[in-house]
This record gives sequence, structure tokens and C-alpha cells, in this order.
Amino acid sequence: MAELLFTVSNHHTKACAPTTRFDGDERGAYLGYFSNEHGEQAIYVYDWASGEATVRMGDAGWDSVHRVVDGRIEGTTVTEAEARWIRACWMATGALKTQARPEVDEQADGATS
Repeated sequence: MAELLFTVSNHHTKACAPTTRFDGDERGAYLGYFSNEHGEQAIYVYDWASGEATVRMGDAGWDSVHRVVDGRIEGTTVTEAEARWIRACWMATGALKTQARPEVDEQADGATS
């Protein structure tokens, strides 16, 4: 079994407890984590197959799912730092939706760089 690379617990009240656990080893998904200066946490989830990006935030209730469209979160207000983090996650994933992912293409045909 592989050693854990990263682990984090819920820093919010039990009322904000997530009903979903986030698994960074899940195939086909990208996860990003953010914690601000107040300890408020957020998780960015990008599904490579559907091209859909979402953000869940502990202070908004982990079960509230906010779509990310063109690098911007819908349905809630975020701080400048949170907006920059979301944008960075989007640039690493959603912004590339229409472009081929070279490492995936290379693995598929057996080519190496």
C-alpha cells in the first residue's frame, strides 16, 4: 500500500461536516485544496471526463456544490485569495478542456517524451 502524501481534516463545525469524502487517488479527477488565514477550507474538484469543475467550502456547508465556469465560481462570494486559487485550479484543468492532455495521449499510444 502506498504511503499517504497529503491528509487534512475538517476544520469546520460538525454542522458543516461533509457527507462526501474527497479521494485524491480517484482516477479521472483533479482535486485542489485551499485554506485561508481564518482556517476556512475549500476543495476544487475537476472531472476530466465531463469537463465540469466545482468548489465546495466548509464555511458554506460542504454539501453545497458551486460550479466553476471560465475560472469563476457561481452562486457565492469569495475573497480575492480564494478567487485567485480557483482561477489557478481552473488554469491547471478546466482551461485546458479543449486541448489534449499530452501525458494522457502519450500514455495511450505508448510514446514517451
